[in-house]
Amino acid sequence: MRDEYDFSTARANPYLKRLKKQVTIRLDVDSIDYFKALAGRTGIPYQSLINLYLADCAANRRELALTWQ
Repeated sequence: MRDEYDFSTARANPYLKRLKKQVTIRLDVDSIDYFKALAGRTGIPYQSLINLYLADCAANRRELALTWQ
């Protein structure tokens, strides 16, 4: 192992935007069951399906239409 390394010619990670960050989120049981069932039919892990759905919402700038009564 070297005492020092030269990073002056290093380049930024090209995959930086594709990295994932672990978060804690509370979801209701029905939502989790829905994505788990979908995962069983598609063969894609349910966490990945949730991420794909949220990424699609963000990419298309979807907004909820909420009305409070």
